[in-house]
Amino acid sequence: MADLKNTIFVNSKKVEVNNVHHDITLLDWLRNHHRMTGTKEGCAEGDCGACSVIIDENGSGSSRPINSCLIRLGQVMGRSVTTIEGVGCVKNPHPLQIAFTNEHASQCGYCTPGFIMSGISLLNSNKKITDETINDAISGNLCRCTGYSPIIKAIKSVAKNRITQNNSQSINKIKKITLGNVTYLKPSNLKELKKHLDEIKSFQFLAGGTDLNLQRPIINQKEDKIICLDSITELNTIKHFKEKIVLGGGVTIESFLEAVRLKMPELVEILQRFGSPQIRNQGTVGGNLCTSSPIGDIAPILLVLNSDLNVFGRNGSKKINIKNFFKGYRKNVLQKDEIISSVEIPFANKKNKIFSWKLSKRYDQDISTVSLAINIQTHKNIIKELHLAAGGVAAIPKMLDNLSKQMLEKKIDDAIQFAIDNLEQYIQPISDLRGSSHYRLEAIKGLFRRLQTCLIQNKNSLSIMDF
Repeated sequence: MADLKNTIFVNSKKVEVNNVHHDITLLDWLRNHHRMTGTKEGCAEGDCGACSVIIDENGSGSSRPINSCLIRLGQVMGRSVTTIEGVGCVKNPHPLQIAFTNEHASQCGYCTPGFIMSGISLLNSNKKITDETINDAISGNLCRCTGYSPIIKAIKSVAKNRITQNNSQSINKIKKITLGNVTYLKPSNLKELKKHLDEIKSFQFLAGGTDLNLQRPIINQKEDKIICLDSITELNTIKHFKEKIVLGGGVTIESFLEAVRLKMPELVEILQRFGSPQIRNQGTVGGNLCTSSPIGDIAPILLVLNSDLNVFGRNGSKKINIKNFFKGYRKNVLQKDEIISSVEIPFANKKNKIFSWKLSKRYDQDISTVSLAINIQTHKNIIKELHLAAGGVAAIPKMLDNLSKQMLEKKIDDAIQFAIDNLEQYIQPISDLRGSSHYRLEAIKGLFRRLQTCLIQNKNSLSIMDF
């Protein structure tokens, strides 16, 4: 294995990194330092997919698409990155590039490299090539001129003779990287993390970075150390038990989705709509909770399942129930040196039904305006157990315990009507750019009507698009 200090494998070639600013993104480094301009910048915030590249983290050959505008160069040091230049060229194009030409799937061409990378990522995966998986694969890629039908046709045509491509390299883990005046520390386990925490006072944690990396700069002049959490073994572990699933805090949303697809299918839609594959492959469970956004997608469902958070820091480990985690707008109980090491998610009682819905301005790739999660048990049309949590209605993801208590022992229709008639007593949402207070109230009432439909018609799930 090669010495990988301050190097990256790009399209199977080892590239040294020299004289770069610590704040530079992978996208800017590719374009400005190496003239790999096939990777485009459209939005610079992970919405358009024009900057998509494929990354292999551990040399295993398992690759995934990410947004190169949302990841810092220090995060990918020592890893294998594939850009559009690495999948094909004029003399030897990739079959999907040929298919795009044959199906007239490219007009202005600006978005095409991103679509190609997303399509190849799907072809490289073990997923079946269907309309559903194709739509999900390109949900983070925007096209303003061609339309999506020829793009879908192109991917389908290649799927008939599926070709996989692997540019990964066998790599070693890098422990320390210095870019400019900033050092990126990459501990491999919690013991190494503890050592850093004992020795360093001024630092910034960095997990996936889909939220933090939007900020410029992410650290101040006094904090010249970034502790990257993505290489810590314990944080990337998923453990299955009879009564629960335990996710490491660094588990990506995509891995969370795949881990619960069979055992907790009620969560699939909300996790899939968390963001595009590029976002889901980079964002982490712990990171999403630690941002403590009132519209975070996974908090409501974890609240109604009564999940526990295991916390690790300089003073050791402790357990916190998620109901005691959020303290205010973008605030939680963690100290500066603490992280979420794992999340324990109990499986619901077999007699209970779980529902989780999110309303947003777009179906795909959008943050929620409001959301509602429900854990409910009924018997002979009477509500016997109920846990409700909502997002976007307060400064924090909010448990609606008082409302839940008032709905118990009522007939389904009566309980739903009570919730609709009295909702203003339990939530007082604010108005902002994503929706007015009145809209949010009416939207939550609509979700209660959706719940009524599911219970009366005995549906285990009802997509937000089906009602």
